[in-house]
Amino acid sequence: LSDTASYFTIWSNVVVAVTMTVLARRPLRWTALVRTLRLDSVLMITITAIVYAVLLAPSAVVVGWSRLTDPILHQVTPAVTVLVWLVFGPRGWITWRTVLAAMIIPLTWIAWILLRGSVIGAYPYDFTNVEELGVGPVASTLAGILVFGLVVTAVYWGIDAALRRVLSNRTPAAAETAGVS
Repeated sequence: LSDTASYFTIWSNVVVAVTMTVLARRPLRWTALVRTLRLDSVLMITITAIVYAVLLAPSAVVVGWSRLTDPILHQVTPAVTVLVWLVFGPRGWITWRTVLAAMIIPLTWIAWILLRGSVIGAYPYDFTNVEELGVGPVASTLAGILVFGLVVTAVYWGIDAALRRVLSNRTPAAAETAGVS
């Protein structure tokens, strides 16, 4: 597999694309998987934007097609994804169970890049390079990002609850249209 499959940016954008497609098609059942992927899409793309802005962009040398794709993958898609979630929801999908399930994809990504890196000696991001930084610093950075992701999730959960309260004060038809269950 190419290095592209190891970038969290790609994983998060794929989750966003799948989730938005599923939501646009309005499946007959809102399964636990759809709820988890929806939370993953908002959470992962937010982490993508923040990690890029804080850890990667300051030292990034952007050339060629990346001048077009970097802003789309790291700024436009995150902004649109969060805006769509804020406006259209669906609401009430964040639970402790969904939060725990939403950690599966990020943890799988971490396992993938560390295993792949140990085999081929290449890591997608400098801050994940175990060979140069050592296991401790990489584990600390990744754990910090995971904890930050849980904080972001808590913020989104609070926003979701507040929006549910606001929408529940509207007419039943308006609340149903907004996805309040």
